[in-house]
Amino acid sequence: MTDHNSSAGAVGGGQPAGQPQQPWQLSPEAARAQVAAAWVRGAPQAGQAVVPALPPRESRPTTESKKEKREQARAARKAAYEAKKAAKERRQRGGTAAANSGRAGRPAQTAAPAQDPVPAPAPASVTTAEGPAAGASGQGAKTAPRKPSGDFDVPRPGRRLTAGGSGGRRTHVGLRAALLITTGLFALGSCGVTGLLIGKSSGAGTAGLDAGDVARYGLTEFPTQQAAAFAEQYATSCLTYSPETASERRAALARYTSSGVDPECGWSGEGTLKALTATWDGTSEDLPEYGTHGRYLGIQVRTDDGGLTTLTVPVYVKNLTTGEGIRVAGDIGEMPMPPRSDVPEVDRDSETVDTALGQQLQQTLLLGYFEAWAKSDRTTLARFTAQGATLAATTGLSGRLSEPQVNDVVALVPKGVQGSAPHSYKTGQAVQLRVVIDWTDPEGDTARRAYRITVVNTAQGWFIKDIRGGLLDSQGGRGDDEQTEPPGDGPDTGEPIPSAPAASSSPSGRPSPDEGSAAN
Repeated sequence: MTDHNSSAGAVGGGQPAGQPQQPWQLSPEAARAQVAAAWVRGAPQAGQAVVPALPPRESRPTTESKKEKREQARAARKAAYEAKKAAKERRQRGGTAAANSGRAGRPAQTAAPAQDPVPAPAPASVTTAEGPAAGASGQGAKTAPRKPSGDFDVPRPGRRLTAGGSGGRRTHVGLRAALLITTGLFALGSCGVTGLLIGKSSGAGTAGLDAGDVARYGLTEFPTQQAAAFAEQYATSCLTYSPETASERRAALARYTSSGVDPECGWSGEGTLKALTATWDGTSEDLPEYGTHGRYLGIQVRTDDGGLTTLTVPVYVKNLTTGEGIRVAGDIGEMPMPPRSDVPEVDRDSETVDTALGQQLQQTLLLGYFEAWAKSDRTTLARFTAQGATLAATTGLSGRLSEPQVNDVVALVPKGVQGSAPHSYKTGQAVQLRVVIDWTDPEGDTARRAYRITVVNTAQGWFIKDIRGGLLDSQGGRGDDEQTEPPGDGPDTGEPIPSAPAASSSPSGRPSPDEGSAAN
C-alpha cells in the first residue's frame, strides 16, 4: 500500500534507486493541495478508518497582495462548492461510486508530476465545515465561516435586505406601512385643528343694538320678570289687611321693603280687605335714582269687594345678572285703569252663509258630538271626527261642563263654492262653522260658550276636523261704561282726560292691546 506522506509517493518517487533526485520540486502549497484532493477521492466509507487530519498549514507571508488574497478566497469557495457537489453525488450513487472514486484516485497520483505545477483549490470537508477542508486550502485559502442560527444579513450600502434574510423584506414593508399611517394621522389632525380654527374665526358675531332699538323693542338688562313677580307678592300682602292679622301682615311686608318704606303699606289700621289676584300689567318705567337697577312696575290687583285697581311699585335689583337683592325701594301709588278704545266693526257683507247646511249639521252632527266631547268619550267621538282630526277635537272637557244645547250655527261658504245656489260641496271640501253652545256648569247654572269648528265633506257625510274656542264680536263699539272726551273747543273743567301711560310697554317688546287697538 502506498503511503502518500512518504517520499515514494511524492514527485520523483518513481525514479530508480541510485539516480540523483531531480532538483525541481513542488511547492508546499501544491503538495498540500494534491494530498487534500487525494484524501477527498479516497474518503472512507461507513466502517472504514478515518484519515488523520492534515498538519497545520504554514502561516501566510505578510507580503501577499490583495489580488492574491481575492484569488485564494475565490478558489476556496470553488473547492467548497465542488466538495458539496461530490458529497451529494456520493449519497446518490451509494458505496459503489465511492469505491470507484477511490480506485480512480491512485493513478492520478502518479501523473501529478507531469502536470503544470499550479496550485489546485483545496476542497472543503465532507463531514464538517471547519475540518480537513480548512487545512487543505493552504496558507492563502480562507473559507467563510458558517453563520450561526439567529444571525442576520447586513446589506451593502445602498442595497436592500435580501428575501432570505431574517425577515428583511417583512421588516421593510412594516416600516413603510408605519410611516404611511403616521403621516396620514398627522395630516388628519392638522386638518381638524385648521377646521376648528377657521370655524371659530368665521363664526357669526353678535350684532350690536343701538339706543333706538333698545327703546323700540323694550329691551333692557333689568330682570323684569323676577322683579314683577316680587312686586305682585308685595301688592297682594299690601291690599290684604284686617285688625286681627295686623302684626303678621307687618312682619310679612318687612321682608319685601327697605328700611325707609311705610311698614303698614298705607293702611290706617281700620277696615278689612283681601286681594284675590295681583298681576303685572306690562308697564315698566325707569327709576332715575338707581339707573339700570330700578324700575316702577304696574301691578293690577283685584279685591274681594269686586274692585280692580293698579298699583305702581318701585323695585330695586342689586344683581342684574342673577336677579338677587330685590327690594321694594319706596311707597306704592294707586293709579286708574288704562282707558279702553273703540273696537272696529267687522265687515260681514263679504261672507256667504249656508243656512241649510247649518241647520242640517246642528241636528245630525253637532249635538251628538258635543255630548261626547263634554264627557271625553273617545269611542263615541270617533263616530263624529274625521281621519286625522286635531287633538282638541278628539279629547274633550272631561266632564267640566254637561248637557250641551246648540244655540246657534253659522256655516260659511268657501270662496270657491260661492255664487251657486244651492251650494254644492266636493269630497274633501272644508267648511268653517260658528257655533254657540249653552252648557250646564257644575253648580247647575247655564254657561254660554262660543266655538269655531272646521267640518270636512266625505263620501260618508260631514265629519269634524278641528275645534277652537272664541268668536269675534261682529258689532264692535264701546262698552256700556264708555267715557267721552270733551270737545276741543269746550270749556276747560280742569279734570284730566284719561290716557294710556307714557312708559307702557309689554315684556315682549310689542305694543299692549290698548295701544294696538287705539292705533287702529
